[in-house]
Amino acid sequence: MADDVLTIAGTPFTSRLIMGTGGAPSLDVLERALLASGTELTTVAMRRLDPAVRGSVLSVLERHGIRVLPNTAGCFTAGEAVLTARLAREALGTDWVKLEVIADERTLLPDPIELLDAAEILVDDGFTVLPYTNDDPVLARRLEDVGCAAIMPLGSPIGSGLGIRNPHNFQLITERAKVPVILDAGAGTASDAALAMELGCAAVMLASAVTRAQEPVLMAEAMRHAVEAGRLAHRAGRIPRRHFAEASSPTAGMAVLDPERPAFSAR
Repeated sequence: MADDVLTIAGTPFTSRLIMGTGGAPSLDVLERALLASGTELTTVAMRRLDPAVRGSVLSVLERHGIRVLPNTAGCFTAGEAVLTARLAREALGTDWVKLEVIADERTLLPDPIELLDAAEILVDDGFTVLPYTNDDPVLARRLEDVGCAAIMPLGSPIGSGLGIRNPHNFQLITERAKVPVILDAGAGTASDAALAMELGCAAVMLASAVTRAQEPVLMAEAMRHAVEAGRLAHRAGRIPRRHFAEASSPTAGMAVLDPERPAFSAR
C-alpha cells in the first residue's frame, strides 16, 4: 500500500487509520494498541491533557514518531473551540486541529452552527482544520468551502459502536468531496471500518472501538487490516447489486443436451 498514501493538507501518511487515546485502561495498553494499529496520526484532547506532565500520552507519541493531532473535545461553543485550538498551538507547536464543537452532553452530536463558525475563524487564523461533523452532505460541503483540510462525518454517536447508520449519506459526501473524508465516531468493530473505506472514505478515525474492546491490542490490529482491506476493495470496485441470480460461468459455447441421446451412456 506504499503507493497509495493518504494526503492531508499536503502531508502524506502511509496509514489510513487515525487513532484516539480516550478510554484506554492504561498507558501501557494504549502504547501497544497504537503500535498494533500502525497509526501515524493520533488525537489527544487538549482540555484533558497537561503537556508539562512527563510520562503522559504525549511521551508515547513522541517515542514512536506518531504525529499528534490536538482536538477540542469538551467544547460547546465556537469561542471555546477557538481558544482551545490556540492554546494547543502554543503548547504543542502545531497548527493542526481536530475541531469538535458539541451540542449537548447526552448525544455528543456536533453543533453545526457553532462548528461552521469555529471552522471559518480557525482557517482564517492559519489552522489546518479537520472538523468532526454530522453525516450531512450540505454541511460537509460548507465546511469544505470555508477551507477545511478534511471532513470527518460521524457514523453514529461517539462511543455507541453502532457503525455507519446512513451509508447513503456517506456516499453522497465522498462522491463530491475534494478533500479527504474520514469516518469519525461510531465504529464498533472491524467490519464498520471496512465499510467506511468501501464507501469511499479516505481514512478511519476511532478510539473506543479499540480502547474499550476486551483485547485492545488485538482489536487495533483487526482495525488496521480492515482499513487496508476496505481500501483495496474500494479501489478494486465491487460488482453491481442484482435482484436475481447471475451465473458466474459463461453460457456461450455450452453443450446442448439432447434428452433422446444422453451424453454419457451406461455400460
